[in-house]
Amino acid sequence: MNIQWYPGHMAKAKRIIAEHVKLNDMIIELVDARTPLSSQNSDFNDLFQYKKRLIILNKTDLADKAVTKEWQKFFSKENQQALCVNSENGNGIAKVIPTIRAMLSDIIERNQEKGINKNLRAMIIGIPNVGKSSFINRISNRSATKVSDRPGVTVQKQWIKISSDLELLDTPGVLVPKFDSQDIAMRLAYTGAIKDDILDIEEVAASLLAFLKDHYPQSLCGRYKLNDDFADKSGYDVLGDICKKRGFIVSGGEYDYLRGANILLDEFRGGKLGPITLETPPTACQ
Repeated sequence: MNIQWYPGHMAKAKRIIAEHVKLNDMIIELVDARTPLSSQNSDFNDLFQYKKRLIILNKTDLADKAVTKEWQKFFSKENQQALCVNSENGNGIAKVIPTIRAMLSDIIERNQEKGINKNLRAMIIGIPNVGKSSFINRISNRSATKVSDRPGVTVQKQWIKISSDLELLDTPGVLVPKFDSQDIAMRLAYTGAIKDDILDIEEVAASLLAFLKDHYPQSLCGRYKLNDDFADKSGYDVLGDICKKRGFIVSGGEYDYLRGANILLDEFRGGKLGPITLETPPTACQ
């Protein structure tokens, strides 16, 4: 399966983002803590190279805490400011605004010296389904944007007032026009950043199971009551075992692989398999 998803509204959104960069003092980039690099849009690196950037590792409740610490060290060594946040329960949110103000202290001081009363502005960016709307609602303490567990809900830009002197520009989720690798595409498919309708869900689920049996076997066994003899099994075989355990059987005694695949992905995305991270930093961080 070759995964590519770049609908027309993303191309339009990218143009809008490019047009508004100059209006903002800094960039706040949300990434999925389970896939910190895969959930970054590499197309924006040149566009934002002269802007201060704060990376928000969102959905940390769904990620492996030990690996998240490695990612924090990685971004620190890359001289990038990164904060861990769980937008669902608010963990880490209290650090965001003070960090923004610290990063923009030079602009604040310059405006004060010149007697300029001007709002600070930051642009929120991120790929689809990374949690931008939940993050903004949490930081603004109100339902400022529509939230969904499906990608592509935010389809236009909007300014959100956070405080008397701080505004955030919410932008639609934008992927790269072409993925650098299908490994990246598959990780985004696991997390729901790519629309399920364009995917072979059974293949995605089988691929995820192949990863889980190698890296998080106890989580897999614990959730689906599997035996620990699946080391040499394919992802499809493990999916069949899950269908058998759950009673997903169709006429003729065949396994309902599609139902099993959908259940697996829903439960993984909802954190029911426990905290799981899909990629580690490219260089071991000590």
